[in-house]
Amino acid sequence: MNLPTRPQPRLWDISAPVATGSPVFPGDTAYQQQWGAQINDTCPVNVGMLTLSPHVGTHADAPLHYDPTGQTVGEVDLATYIGPCRVIHAIGCGPLIQWQHLVHAIGSAATSLPARVLVRTYAKAPIDRWDPALTAFSPDTVEHLAERGVRLIGIDTASIDPADSKTLDSHQVIRHHDMRVLENLVLDNVPEGDYELIALPLKLMQADASPVRAVLRSLPSPLKA
Repeated sequence: MNLPTRPQPRLWDISAPVATGSPVFPGDTAYQQQWGAQINDTCPVNVGMLTLSPHVGTHADAPLHYDPTGQTVGEVDLATYIGPCRVIHAIGCGPLIQWQHLVHAIGSAATSLPARVLVRTYAKAPIDRWDPALTAFSPDTVEHLAERGVRLIGIDTASIDPADSKTLDSHQVIRHHDMRVLENLVLDNVPEGDYELIALPLKLMQADASPVRAVLRSLPSPLKA
């Protein structure tokens, strides 16, 4: 007797590589690595020493990043970083993601969106260089997403605000609604659609952000006879 089977879920790694030369915000701390120990006749292991900003590569901002009394990244609830999400393409949309750039992938019902939304703006993410003309979220767009129950937004650029912003308006909307954010995602090969997101920050109890290894997993398919 042939029992029904379920196809194995597919994984998409949506994390930027982190190494010497990885781009950072101008003035931020770049990735550096030294060896505290190296394998030789008297040492059986390699042990590295890392210096880096927690905003290098794909990362989760903590409330402390934009709120002087906000939680550190080690204090935030992990549940927001795991669960159903929607990937929406707004490739080449210009300096700001406006609501009109997302509506094609958002249903009319107030409950049609999952609690997590990731937006792709690049045809190919610049993982090896800093992009001063990065696309950011319009604050109004973040407001619209919050009104529809979205708890986490993600983007494939270095910030949800323009690189030269001094007021961080979209971050302040995130602060007001107690939302979470992922930045520097790599969504080059991810079709629009719904997935399961897994992007857990490290339990850094004093930090304003944390690198994450972000992945998308395909949603369960119907059983096949």
